[in-house]
Amino acid sequence: MSMMSKLSNEQNSSDMKRLFLVRDATAEDATAISELLGYAFREFEAIYTPDAYQATVLTQRGVLARIEEGPVWVAEKESAIIGTAGIVCLDDTVLIRGMAVHPAKRGLGIARSLLDKAECAARTDRYPQLALYTTSFLVQAIRLYQASGFCFTGNDIYLHGMRLLHMVKNLEDDSGR
Repeated sequence: MSMMSKLSNEQNSSDMKRLFLVRDATAEDATAISELLGYAFREFEAIYTPDAYQATVLTQRGVLARIEEGPVWVAEKESAIIGTAGIVCLDDTVLIRGMAVHPAKRGLGIARSLLDKAECAARTDRYPQLALYTTSFLVQAIRLYQASGFCFTGNDIYLHGMRLLHMVKNLEDDSGR
């Protein structure tokens, strides 16, 4: 197991270290990823349009398609999938999508580790920027994205009846692409 794959995080209320593993998702993970997406976004379901929620909380078949389209990673602790994110490479951008962390595991550094994994992949392949879309009500996620160097572009889109905010992180300073 590489040092990049095994990440430790300290819990705020104790000195105990919480270890989790970030690894490539497999087809066998599709059901668990679909369930995780449901848990992660359930609290926001009433805010999403029905079509947008369905596009966000993928079925097992949808997760399998994502795994085929580009790398998908899972964060795992004690054989339970507690986080996920994927990327797809477009022209000169790596688009992060399907990022989710189980609500009971938020604040442990899982999302940051998944973002780091996506950035590492983009830098390895010398892409000049990372991009993602989010909604205005995912405030905690937006704070993380901004703290990780993402900025709003103003190039928002409307999809499934929802406004999606476009954010990018420039990697050009040392990408060499």
